[in-house]
This record gives sequence, C-alpha cells and structure tokens, in this order.
Amino acid sequence: MKKLFIALLLSSPLVALSQQPLKLWYNQPAKRWTQALPVGNGRLGAMVFGRPDDELIQLNESSLWSGGPVKGGMNPNSPSYLPQVREAIFAGDYQKAQELSKKMQGHYSEGYLPLGDIRIKQNFNGSVSNYYRDLNISDAIATTRFTINGVTYKREVFSSAPAQVIIVRLTASKPNQLSLKVLASTPLKNRKAVTGQNTILIKGSAPTHVDPSYLGKKPNPIHYDDSLSKGMRYAWVTKVLNKGGAVSADTSGISIKNASEVTILISAATSYNGFDKSPVTEGKDELAISRKYLAGAITLPYTSLLAAHLADYHHYFNRVSLKLNNNEAVSLPTNERLLAYTKGDKDAGLESLFFQFGRYLLISSSRPGGIPANLQGIWNNETRPPWSSNYTININAQMNYWPAETANLSELHQPLLRLTGELAITGKTTAKEFYNLNGWVAHHNSDIWAMSNPVGDGTGDPMWANWSMGGDWLCRHLWDHYLFTKDEVFLKNKAYPLMKGAVDFTLGWLVKDKDGYWVTAPSGSPENAFKDENGKVGTIALGSTMDMSIIRDLFAHFVTASEKLGLDKALRDTVIARQAKLLPFHIGKKGNLVEWYKDWDETDPHHRHVSHLYGLYPGEQISPVTTPDLAAAAKKTLELRGDEGTGWSKAWKINFWARLLDGNHAHKLLRDLLHLTGEDGTNYASGGGTYANLFDAHPPFQIDGNFGATAGVVEMLLQSQTGDVYLLPALPDEWKSGVIKGLKARGNYEVGISWAEHKLAKASITSVAGGICKVRSNWPFKLAGNAASAKKDGESYLLSFQTQKGKTYQLLADK
Repeated sequence: MKKLFIALLLSSPLVALSQQPLKLWYNQPAKRWTQALPVGNGRLGAMVFGRPDDELIQLNESSLWSGGPVKGGMNPNSPSYLPQVREAIFAGDYQKAQELSKKMQGHYSEGYLPLGDIRIKQNFNGSVSNYYRDLNISDAIATTRFTINGVTYKREVFSSAPAQVIIVRLTASKPNQLSLKVLASTPLKNRKAVTGQNTILIKGSAPTHVDPSYLGKKPNPIHYDDSLSKGMRYAWVTKVLNKGGAVSADTSGISIKNASEVTILISAATSYNGFDKSPVTEGKDELAISRKYLAGAITLPYTSLLAAHLADYHHYFNRVSLKLNNNEAVSLPTNERLLAYTKGDKDAGLESLFFQFGRYLLISSSRPGGIPANLQGIWNNETRPPWSSNYTININAQMNYWPAETANLSELHQPLLRLTGELAITGKTTAKEFYNLNGWVAHHNSDIWAMSNPVGDGTGDPMWANWSMGGDWLCRHLWDHYLFTKDEVFLKNKAYPLMKGAVDFTLGWLVKDKDGYWVTAPSGSPENAFKDENGKVGTIALGSTMDMSIIRDLFAHFVTASEKLGLDKALRDTVIARQAKLLPFHIGKKGNLVEWYKDWDETDPHHRHVSHLYGLYPGEQISPVTTPDLAAAAKKTLELRGDEGTGWSKAWKINFWARLLDGNHAHKLLRDLLHLTGEDGTNYASGGGTYANLFDAHPPFQIDGNFGATAGVVEMLLQSQTGDVYLLPALPDEWKSGVIKGLKARGNYEVGISWAEHKLAKASITSVAGGICKVRSNWPFKLAGNAASAKKDGESYLLSFQTQKGKTYQLLADK
C-alpha cells in the first residue's frame, strides 16, 4: 500500500484537464471522510473514497435512526415550575430562572446512524498512474479512473432514485482484467448471510438509544436491548453482476475472477413506518422492501439504469444555471483550487460551482415522500455523530431548506413540511404536558420521531434546551411554500391548520410585562448569554428579540391566511389585537438592534448566533427599503458581531448582508466561508470553512452551511420578501457580468437575469400563477414591447404590470 500511495503522488492526471464546469475533481484518493465524494437519491447515500486497491464506499439509509416513537409522561411536574420560573424572571433573578428551567426538560433526541461500508479490494501488481476522480454534479455520478500496467480501470458510482439502489460499475480497457473482492460490513448489530453465489445479506437492528456527543461529559454507552429484534431493524443486500470471469461468495465477501465488467447493486431498507409507529411491532418489512428494489434493478441493463437516473436527476438540477464572469476554466484539482482561492485568487467559477453544489446536495438528500435532510444531509459515518446528526430547529434544520423555494427545488421542501405536521402532533402533547397549554410547540431539537420536548433530562443548558419557538419558526416555511407556489389547496388543508395550532399555543404562552407589552417568558436568544444590569451572567429572561420577531411573523402570516380563506374571524381579531401590543424592536446604546429585553451586553460579543436579526432574514420585518432605521441598526449589529463564526454562521451572515443590499460584504462572507479547512473537532469561534470535498465545516461537518450559502447567492441576485421581485439587489463588484436562469420569486414567478459591466442588461419573468407583478431594480429598465418604463422609487426603480398565467415577460435595460 505504501508503494501504491507513493505512485499516486508521483502520477499525473489521466488527461490534461482544465477544471470542468460543475465537477469536483482530484488527482489522488480521499484520505479522510471529508475528502470523499457524496452521492445520494434522497434515501440512500454513499461517500466514495476513490482508493485504487482498497476502495471504500461508506453507506447511509435516511431512516436508520436509534430509538422509537416519543412517549408522553416524561416530566409530569414540569407545569408546576412555569409560574416559579416566571416569578424569578419578573423579579430580575435570571440565574434562578435558569436553574428552575432545567426542571422543565425531557429526554434527549435520538441519533442518525451509518448503514455500513462496502470495500472493493483489488490486488494489483504494478504502480498506479494517470489517477483521476471526480464528482460530476451535473449528472450526480462519482467516477474514479487510474492506469496500471497499461490497463485503465474505471469505477462509476451513483444512487438511483428511480431504481432505489446504489449502483457501482467497474470496467477496464482490456477484457478479463477485473479480479476483486467485495466486502460488506456494518458497525451496528447484525447477522450476515450468503443468499446466492453473488449476493450477501446483512440484517440487524439499531440501538434503542444513543446519547448525543456534545454533552461536555462522557456520554452513556450506546444502548442495545439483548435481542436483535429491539430497535429499528434494517436489511441491506449487496449483489454482484459480472460479464465474463467467475464469481463466488461466502460471509467474508463476494469474489470475482477475470471479469470484463462488474456491476455492484446495493439495496437497503429499514422497518421505519412513520414517526408514531413502533419499528418493531408495527414496522415495515425491511427485507422484503430491499429485495423488491433489488429485483427491479436486476431486470434492467446498466444503460437503462443510468438513463433513468439521469432523467430523474436532470428534472431537478437543470432548472437553474449560473454563469459568473464567464466561469473561466481553472486547471487545478478542486482541493488545490480551493486552496488558491483561500490564498486570495479570484475565481467566480468556483463560487458558481459551490452554489450549484448546494442544490446538488439538496436533491441528493431530500426527496418528496422521504425523510428531511438532517444536520449532515444523509451522510454520516459515526455511530455517535456530532449533535446526533438530528434536526436542530433553532436555525440549522431551517437553513437546510432556505434554497428549496428560491433555487427552484420546491418539491424537495416537502419532507420538512411533513415533519412540521408531525411535530404538531407530538407538540400538542408537549404543550399540554410541559406547560398545560393548548396548541402545539417544538423546541430546539427533534429527530425522525418528531420529538418536540425541551431536551436535557435536567442537565441541558436552558439557553438552547428550553427555547420554545421551533414550531413557530417552522410555520414560516409553510407560509413561504404557499407564497412561492400559490397553492391554495396546500394553504387551506395543510399550512393553515398548522399555523393555527402554533398560534393557539403562542397566545397562551405570552404574558404581559410591566409596560403592558406581550412577551415570552421564559425566553432565551439561542445560544447566547448576557450580563444583566448587576453584571451577572444569564441566559433566561423575557421577550428576546428573536422570540418576538418569530411571533410577529407567525401572527402576520396567520392573519393574512385567515382573511384570504375567510376562516376564524374571532381568533383573527384576537391575534390582531395581541399583535398590536407585542414588545417592539429596540435600538440600543451602540446603535445596534437590542437582542434581549433590555440593552444588556453579550458575554461573547462575537457570538456565532445572530438570532435577533431573524426579522432581517429569513423574516421580512427589516429592510433598507421599508424600515431604513431598523436596517441601519441591523447593520450595526453585524459590524459589532464581526464576520467570524462557524460555517453555518458565515452562511447566515451572507444572507443578512444581501438583505441589507450590501453585495460586497455578502461576497466577502462567501469568500470567508470558501476557505479550505482540514480541522477536526469543534471550533465555535472561527473554525468555519470548507473541506476539500466542498462540505461545510462547522467544524465538524454540518451541511447547513452549504445550503445557507446557496440561499445567500440567490439573495444577492434576486429577492422578493417585501412584495416585489428585486433584480440584482446586492450584486457584488466582483461579479461584473453573469447570467442566472431559473430562480423563483414569491408569487410563483420564474426569473432569469443577465448583466454586464455590473449593470442589468435584461431579464425574463415567467408568471406561473398570473397576477400583478412588481419588479424592482437598481438600474432603469422597461417592459419589452410596451411603453411602460420603471419609475424612480427611492434609490431604485419600480414597475408594476398585470401578468397572464403561463406567459413570459421580457425586461430590458432602459438607457
């Protein structure tokens, strides 16, 4: 192996390559997981390492989690502590409130688990040359190529959504050159069996509980019941199809001798049957499902499997294209290209690639009818993953889906919207059992079982554990999905009932302060701490700006929906009256937006969370166009906070600065995020960056930074949150020319924009639903074929025109 590695380092790429558009490519195999390349079909994921003689393909199945359905009654005493917490808060004893809040916690969430590994061992007698591997995100295929003794070997890996299997195809430039052994293993409890001369079956079960890995203390051992029949069951089948040569199998693996072509099919499933069903007694037949998918794939030739995969993937991916400064070719492997960019090279093509990589990851990790993308999408190789690889709904799970609507992947939003509905069911129990309130509530953590209680078991820090606005925030996704699609049936039958349930809880949760304003209590600003007027450190008080911003959002959206649907007038009137007396925004002594109930200082002035700017993004309450004073305060807040932070924090700040119409600062944050890192461990302050495989580095890996960055690029090029379609609102100086096609704006408009010499050249707007379209731009423009020209409106230009459903309208620069 040592000789092989040296040969790889000395070898050159197979062909003289320039950086191909929409490809990640490398001239050496992955040494670590964050250098491997991800493929996925929304359910089955794989990380491909590209090793010549000992290939590693690490596997995941999106529904393979520890634990089972959430059971009630975990903290029957919780409601009795709520009055005590509030009494301490209003007495100014925030430290006592913090300690009492721990009495109102339940169990920790469960964890997302790896399925296992496929190894492909090939014994070569000779050195490797012309090594090359890539991930073509235009086609969702990972390829590895290398030459040994004059024979070029090629491996292609993709995860097919139509076939619901992972496909690995091995070929060689000369016949009968493929001799290898395929090994399958898993870190979970399992039984292995050979079910034919070319097939291995692994069956087993997941742990019944896995503690999170971030407790700051040694967590409890991973817990299995004595029997394999307890916990989530899984089954996966590995089958080898060969052309030429011979094949045999035993429990150690499948051996192939002297074949000319080999195709490996991997099929897997779990017994997961919904968030409220026992995977043991009410679970699906995981073995039957995995065998069904495998049987279907076997009947098709490789060319048909590939064609179906490409058609399915292109249906989503090809909706949007982006060219920045002509996407100049760069003749460097992606890791070296990223390093050069980190050192200061300008590379708009890399920025375009990174934008599309985020879309690729969402298509690969979230599909209609499937499980939502978690903290790591669907890719995880650890049995105790960071933060359980769960759904952290005080920012991270929501950030995963920020680009779903704007980047024209609306269908992929559905798993999160469905989880919101499931949380409303468990959250109704949580609201009653923990607070004795109506409606539904969700806190900062959840999992595949739609756990909604405050976590911690009495040891969690209330600054994050006892935050109760997760459900209200998720309701913004319901409303945005409606705004982007104008789907009236979805609004009436799905979004509105869930928003109403969240409103019911929130009305009961709010209390009046000394000035008669409605506030939340207890209230935190995830995940930050303050120094009160006595210099004492606290985390739990009342009426944090984030809480109040989320509630203003929810109330405003509910009122509009209620009016549109003609429903619940009495409740609507109650909400309108309550909304008028919600604690308002305050501007602090430094000109910043106040984060807490009072103008307290943070214990960490550069904290990674900037939760109090929720009203700027993703909310629409703060805008330079509509609320310039609040926008100035938000800008001051960001200046004081600084640009450092984790990967997802930098991504959020890209969106903040774009909403402030400062494209240059947004671009600076994009550059900061796209700096190469190889760090392990956790660095909350300034560790954020990008790994060699373009995964976001918290560190460790969290996928939300990838999705947040993609959303941020959209916000630089198109915004629609204030009722108009704003073309190039935050165009940075670095992007002098470009073309973007296929973006979506609220109102169900599909938008394409071209610009040159840093000015709008032309745009197209397709009105999918019809209606009055308002278009804004920083440059004069006009409607083609019409005498109408945009009128000056403040610092920009605005044009309104009636659209017909399905018609496309052309806009031209008005010189």
